[in-house]
Amino acid sequence: MIAVLVVVGVASLAAFAGLHWYAWRRLVRDTTVRAGLARRAGTAVFVLGPLLMFAAVASERAGAPFWLQQVLAWPGFLWMAFSIYLVLAVLAGELVRPLLRRHLDRRSAAQAPEAGPVREPEPVLVPTAEPQTPTPPPTPAPVSASGPSRRLFVSRVVGGAAAVAATGIVGNGAYGVLRGPRVKRVTVPLARLPRAAHGFRIAVVSDIHLGPVLGRGFAQKVVDTINSTQPDLIAVVGDLVDGSVEDLAPAVAPLAGLRARHGTYFVTGNHEYFSGAEPWVEHVREIGLRPLENARVEMGAFDLAGVNDVSGENYGDGPDYDKALGDRDPRRAAVLLAHQPVMIHEAVKHGVDLQLSGHTHGGQLWPGNFIAAAANPTLAGLERYGDTQLYVSRGAGAWGPPVRVGAPSDITVVELASKRA
Repeated sequence: MIAVLVVVGVASLAAFAGLHWYAWRRLVRDTTVRAGLARRAGTAVFVLGPLLMFAAVASERAGAPFWLQQVLAWPGFLWMAFSIYLVLAVLAGELVRPLLRRHLDRRSAAQAPEAGPVREPEPVLVPTAEPQTPTPPPTPAPVSASGPSRRLFVSRVVGGAAAVAATGIVGNGAYGVLRGPRVKRVTVPLARLPRAAHGFRIAVVSDIHLGPVLGRGFAQKVVDTINSTQPDLIAVVGDLVDGSVEDLAPAVAPLAGLRARHGTYFVTGNHEYFSGAEPWVEHVREIGLRPLENARVEMGAFDLAGVNDVSGENYGDGPDYDKALGDRDPRRAAVLLAHQPVMIHEAVKHGVDLQLSGHTHGGQLWPGNFIAAAANPTLAGLERYGDTQLYVSRGAGAWGPPVRVGAPSDITVVELASKRA
């Protein structure tokens, strides 16, 4: 197993290095003069970017001083996103490159003077003792259609367009994250929901990912957005943080301002276990959130249950569906908070009406959505599995790069509807 991981790791690093070399070749070597200042500066960027990226990941995993994590996180994680779209843009440029060359060749041919018959000048007679031989006109040099200057021009146009495209995509994606999540509204009819609970609204927020990049200001935006919807209940379905309570308690503090008539409930995600699930469960309880650790509460008209994330199994603290749902009245509707969509299969077995999840980020960075869709039964939105419905939020924040492309962040207000109403 270790040997397989080593091989996969080496192959991944080799692919990463190869793609960076390819992007450097197209964007730096092919667009600059040898040994010039521009080439040295471009090469420095392509060396420093990956180093900062690896340093950002390593400092977070190793628990480095939080100030150091913050210093490394922004440039390192932004380079991670930028390099993805830079490589994709350069690959797309390979399709444009021959078309541009062909266009320039045609334009050059159209502008070249047409070759006509060359009239030899009449000889000039000069009185002399010896006869003079007429001097022929100079032969014009052929026009090169693919000289060094043309190749350099094509490389600069294609490379510049690729850099501008990648910068625009990443900049727009970062803006989408930093401005805060938008509100989505979904109506979910439940067969066992009584008429008295018709219209009950649950604000679902997942994957806030407070850490070295997204801090207290972002948390306040999330709180303000949720409170503006005036929900009956708030469900925080995991991946609240990336870091320790000691480092992130100030960032999480705004969540004490969440307001809902029936309170705020919390279940763990996989990142809570990476960050220390037990101290985080205690801390969120202290600031007013109610953790559901394989537990259930009666909301009057329906049961609200929550289970620990499946990654907790590695820490002896995994989900226990029997404890959360085993002894409930099967005539009552049940809503389950579970971080990962893959937990839907157990929810179906236990007769849950609706599972609320996050975890996928909707893929976060296209084309990552294809990978996330392959790993999860539902990528985002509402789907039905037998008699159980699953709603998956794309999440409010972002992990790693503070960038989203093709997967906008959201806070979802799920309105429960009674079929008896």
